[in-house]
Amino acid sequence: METIQVVFLTVLMFFVIVTVHEWGHYYFAKRAGILVREFAIGFGPKLFSYKRNETQFTLRLLPFGGYARMAGEDPELIEIQEGQTIAVRAVEDEVKWIYLDQLDNRKNVIRGEVISIDMENALKLQLDVDGEMQHYRIHPQAMLVSRGKQTQIAPKDRQFGSKTVAQRAMAIFAGPLMNFILAFVLFAVYAQMAGVPVENPKNLQIAEVLKGGAAEQANLQKGDIIETINGTVIGTDSKKMVEMITESKDKPMEWTLRRGNETFNITITPRAVEGQEGGKVGIVPTLPTRSVGFVETFKVSGVAMVDTTKVIFEGFRHLINQFSMDDIGGPVRTFEVTGQIAKQGIEQLTRWAAILSLYLGIFNLLPIPALDGSRLVFLGIEALRGRPVDPNREGMVHFVGFAMLFVLMLAVTYNDILRLING
Repeated sequence: METIQVVFLTVLMFFVIVTVHEWGHYYFAKRAGILVREFAIGFGPKLFSYKRNETQFTLRLLPFGGYARMAGEDPELIEIQEGQTIAVRAVEDEVKWIYLDQLDNRKNVIRGEVISIDMENALKLQLDVDGEMQHYRIHPQAMLVSRGKQTQIAPKDRQFGSKTVAQRAMAIFAGPLMNFILAFVLFAVYAQMAGVPVENPKNLQIAEVLKGGAAEQANLQKGDIIETINGTVIGTDSKKMVEMITESKDKPMEWTLRRGNETFNITITPRAVEGQEGGKVGIVPTLPTRSVGFVETFKVSGVAMVDTTKVIFEGFRHLINQFSMDDIGGPVRTFEVTGQIAKQGIEQLTRWAAILSLYLGIFNLLPIPALDGSRLVFLGIEALRGRPVDPNREGMVHFVGFAMLFVLMLAVTYNDILRLING
């Protein structure tokens, strides 16, 4: 049951982080009047799909990301040529359905040869129906049907490229922005649940007692203060405590702890844990904490955002200076670490979710082709030049960047799997 719960919490965490990111893109694109064709969580085959208004909402098999597909970001794949025979369904000379195949099987339609058609600007259609010229208006939400697939047309004013630079930039930046907001909220929730370290602490405190460990069998509890181990004052030196426990595998240790106003002694014998060296007792030590008020929570969350951002950029600097595949974790390692943290309780999982959300927001703003940051760079160039970069060139840059990221992801995933197999 615990394993099922850990897997559920891990998947739920990634689902929330990705959904919030993509919702940012979706919401601000809709506000700008852009047609969002699909809001997807995950990649690969569809697991679940439903359509609401103009957008298809889908849940896909591989939970490694998502996307909000906006009209005009990519070339429209369905084109109608002059002279092509089509069928339409119209109401009062306004076309609402355009059929490109299985024309003989369509009922209550008008068949004809296209003389001219404009589905972006004028929204007009001229058909030669049995030698007679007929003129139609095209509904701005008309549906194209081809090979059994329905696609809503995208007039020029509903396409991504027709909007102002500011509107497009906001639709792109909104994804990372939502991750920053989510991280701030989660850090605040964590502060309310776990509190903050007290000033000038003198001892370590037990933050979590892991199930099945020697500490649980010895009845240690969350919140116990560690006074001494084998007569040695530990203070706040967690490294020293870990070293003493590691070196005492299968050797009884005398601990002095304080629980509330009561001080008591207990004997604990560290045991070996599969895949780890030395002895373990099964606790998560921390500094003593105190609760925080509502107003202070915002300050604590802001400080956590700043401190974590510094750590993330320090990690980027380390990768640039000393690149190693072992320092990069892909989806497999991230899921593995998340599962381990989920076992420590909802408090630590909340903090970890905040860190991942902040990381996702920062990483997406890096000027790497195919990421949001690169698209913002091209919009910045357009704002300075007064005209957009050639869409074909920009598309090629993003395509190459996506291909490189995909290859890197495969390599990292392969490395993570090998690491798991080799223990």
